[in-house]
Amino acid sequence: MGEIEQKPSPGSRLGAPENSGVSTLEHGQKLPPTPSGKLMSIKIQMLDDTQEAFEVPQRAPGKVLLDAVCNHLNLVEGDYFGLEFPDHKKITVWLDLLKPIVKQIRRPKHVVVKFVVKFFPPDHTQLQEELTRYLFALQVKQDLAQGRLTCNDTSAALLISHIVQSEIGDFDEASDREHLAKNKYIPQQDALEDKIVEFHHNHIGQTPAESDFQLLEIARRLEMYGIRLHPAKDREGTKINLAVANTGILVFQGFTKINAFNWAKVRKLSFKRKRFLIKLRPDANSSYQDTLEFLMASRDFCKSFWKICVEHHAFFRLFEEPKPKPKPVLFSRGSSFRFSGRTQKQVLDYVKEGGHKKVQFERKHSKIQSIRSLATPPTEPNSEVPKQAQQRASPPPGAAPEPAGAPPGAAPAAPEERPSPAPPRSPAGGGKAAGAPRAPAEEEEEDGAAAAAEDRSPQSKAQPPQPSTGSLTGSPHLSELSINSQGGAVPASVILSPNLSPDTKQSSPLVSPLLNDQACPRTDDEEEGRRKRFPTDKAYFIAKEVSTTERTYLKDLEVITSWFQSTVSKEDAMPEALKSLIFPNFEPLHKFHTSFLKETEQRLALWEGRSNAHIRGDYQRIGDVLLKNIQGMKQLAAHLWKHSEALEALETGIRSSRRLENLCRDFELQKVCYLPLNTFLLRPLHRLMHYKQVLERLCKHHPPSHPDFRDCRAALAEITEMVAQLHGTMIKMENFQKLHELKKDLIGIDNLVIPGREFIRLGSLSKLSGKGLQQRMFFLFNDVLLYTSRGLTASNQFKVHGQLPLYGMTIEESEDEWGVPHCLTLRGQRQSIIVAASSRSEMEKWVEDIQMAIDLAEKSSGPTPEFLASSPPDNKSPDEATVADQESEDDLSASRTSLERQAPHRGNTMVHVCWHRNTSVSMVDFSVAVENQLSGNLLRKFKNSNGWQKLWVVFTNFCLFFYKSHQDNHPLASLPLLGYSLTIPSESEDIHKDYVFKLHFKSHVYYFRAESEYTFERWMEVIRSATSSASRTHILSHKESHVY
Repeated sequence: MGEIEQKPSPGSRLGAPENSGVSTLEHGQKLPPTPSGKLMSIKIQMLDDTQEAFEVPQRAPGKVLLDAVCNHLNLVEGDYFGLEFPDHKKITVWLDLLKPIVKQIRRPKHVVVKFVVKFFPPDHTQLQEELTRYLFALQVKQDLAQGRLTCNDTSAALLISHIVQSEIGDFDEASDREHLAKNKYIPQQDALEDKIVEFHHNHIGQTPAESDFQLLEIARRLEMYGIRLHPAKDREGTKINLAVANTGILVFQGFTKINAFNWAKVRKLSFKRKRFLIKLRPDANSSYQDTLEFLMASRDFCKSFWKICVEHHAFFRLFEEPKPKPKPVLFSRGSSFRFSGRTQKQVLDYVKEGGHKKVQFERKHSKIQSIRSLATPPTEPNSEVPKQAQQRASPPPGAAPEPAGAPPGAAPAAPEERPSPAPPRSPAGGGKAAGAPRAPAEEEEEDGAAAAAEDRSPQSKAQPPQPSTGSLTGSPHLSELSINSQGGAVPASVILSPNLSPDTKQSSPLVSPLLNDQACPRTDDEEEGRRKRFPTDKAYFIAKEVSTTERTYLKDLEVITSWFQSTVSKEDAMPEALKSLIFPNFEPLHKFHTSFLKETEQRLALWEGRSNAHIRGDYQRIGDVLLKNIQGMKQLAAHLWKHSEALEALETGIRSSRRLENLCRDFELQKVCYLPLNTFLLRPLHRLMHYKQVLERLCKHHPPSHPDFRDCRAALAEITEMVAQLHGTMIKMENFQKLHELKKDLIGIDNLVIPGREFIRLGSLSKLSGKGLQQRMFFLFNDVLLYTSRGLTASNQFKVHGQLPLYGMTIEESEDEWGVPHCLTLRGQRQSIIVAASSRSEMEKWVEDIQMAIDLAEKSSGPTPEFLASSPPDNKSPDEATVADQESEDDLSASRTSLERQAPHRGNTMVHVCWHRNTSVSMVDFSVAVENQLSGNLLRKFKNSNGWQKLWVVFTNFCLFFYKSHQDNHPLASLPLLGYSLTIPSESEDIHKDYVFKLHFKSHVYYFRAESEYTFERWMEVIRSATSSASRTHILSHKESHVY
């Protein structure tokens, strides 16, 4: 079919309002013009069993009717659905979108066309709309009732219990039994009634959207999920059934799957009369013949099944719609049929990039209506639905209460829209590179002469993100502001990206008092006047940075000295020895820095002329205050030395005590603990580096003759000495803290933290397997490379699938070999894998770090022992079957308990942000981020708003945290910045203000305004450190290699 050309991104070409998210045409392609003239009425049966009549022109193509149905439903992800009807021979077929309806439906008045799910994705978290998941849940309900979705009694009872929760709400035994008596969800339901009621009792508090999610989570693991059987016979005449799924062609005997032919193995599909032919790729290890033949009841049955296979292959495996064949000049051979519509990758990209408005839809059988947001997911993409329990931290004794303006329910959310994320992308990006995969399916007509195009690139399918509903994302995207990124136990609505959130009872992050454009008073004139009264000297703004960051540092100390200590005192979970190691070494620091902050603010007040002292010159300096307090800090050095010991002791205590582990985990879910707990234990060491940077800037700014220069230089010498003494400890502890933080994000691993192990890089890559390209999270250490997938439980953790020891590994680019952009082959001593990065720059970062790690491993004593707890290495090549990767129905019981009882886990860590944004971050980047922290007031404006809102903003850990004021105890919203671009607004954006910078990710745009040129440059500097990775040479220039 020729090579596929680069195309514009789906979002740019499919976002026109008139397409309403249902357009399936590529740039330059046109449907046959919709004829005007006489209309005909066609009855459509919806998934909720209602019927609707649609008027369409008689000669209109099928797509006009499907578009009308999707528009009627306000359905964005309509490409997963289709219209089926019985043809004149009573064979159920799909409506062809390109052919005129009148040529397909002979007697439209007597035919009812069914609107049903056509393509079942491998993972329901790829469905990013609540409405889409609701329709899929209705399809599962329908398949259960019709006996097409077979399963054991326990699974059936669990499925029905979620349906009942969605329809009548929380458990009430009398209501349950009355409802089950009136509604039959499955044949022989009476025998399961007690089990259904028992399971329903466990779903209390679950919203309809959460019930849909859990229903699909269970259903997707069943062998018959999404399966439509087509009777056939093999060569020996044995009766079998054929089916097609996202993975390939399946063979069943009765309802038992006996064989599977993955798309990667299939070279060509064809049919000849009643014979359906599968031509396989040569495989020395296979006992199958080159071509398999199956006999079906008639040519029409055979052709119908062949068409379904063509469409499934194109939808799940191709990057974009296949081009039509050129019309032959004289006569044609073979079928001209081809898939028409967007591929799954295009659908995911479109939904994530679109800016849709919230739409209300009605659940016919439910008491509760749902509101779904059509904005990009959390990011993105994508989504586990956590429990709704919302825990608010009670202020410890003596702590200030929460500000009255804090929005009710501004509970923590997962990372940015979440997520999103940008949602994970296919390594090929939005465009299509030359050499992209081609469709293998072609038809050989009766003469058998038509040649078929081969699928030369088995790995064409880019596996989309797992839209975390645990992403504020699951969204899917991590791109919207999320409410309190790490606060209390996360309610469903905040764990999902606002656009995916199933829990409609929680307000979207974008309508909280903090983020609502109308919530805060405009401060333009006030700020302008205030700015003119303030000093303009750069030294003043440097001194002011000391004050603003000291406020944040003091709040961080209070997390330990006040909030954590109060939590520990209420429960007898921490040994006295550990208490005496942590709190007595933090309280003196808190007391000292409270005094330091007061003195700094008094000096700034004098500098600004806000006090009664109007003597110019004597108070326009900060060096003397810094020198005095840094000398005072040296007296506290003994406490600073204890902090590394306290961190190690705390992690040891957590490892040995389940009660302490639960206490710390629960504390991390409180809104006040907006970062991992062990990060706060290292804050005093990080703060020393900030003082050093401030003094370096002051010394650089002041000429030697300036009265403040001498004190600044003396203070710089003092702090440099302290930093040098603690430098080795700081590097060791940063690596130690990062290993323990990663351990919480991973399951299926025992001893991640061992002496000598260094963390190097983590990030999202696509791994090539028999299913195509599938998103995986990779973790690179100095001795091993792990790859994981996102878990499907409320814990939001990543399950380790395999490990590649670095000793003896080689790495090579293999884009030409596999036809996948930015592709690498990693060859270990026992296993090789093929991975693809999302961009050339991402690939180069991984190549650099992996090669460096391989060199380090080669210089070490030898191979390191395996340390995976339970998951054996994945030794399958991309062409091997992947049935083993799929969870069996027997695993359901464990999954059920984990879905409901597994301990909550922060779903917005850096690992989740990288997953949703499809990017990576290294230890180099983390080290640079420690140095680049900033706090202060900024004015913020949305893309389509007029006024500016004043917010207190803290930048740390690659993320902006937003507060109404610096006195707030916890952030109300957060914005992870990985993947964002940082620019200055152009003239066309009509921003007529000074010191404005712009943050942009996909359709998300935010403008921020600083108070001076210095603060503008500082915000640009630190944010740029989060949106673009530092080079390895930068970090190695001042941090030697280290081990724990």
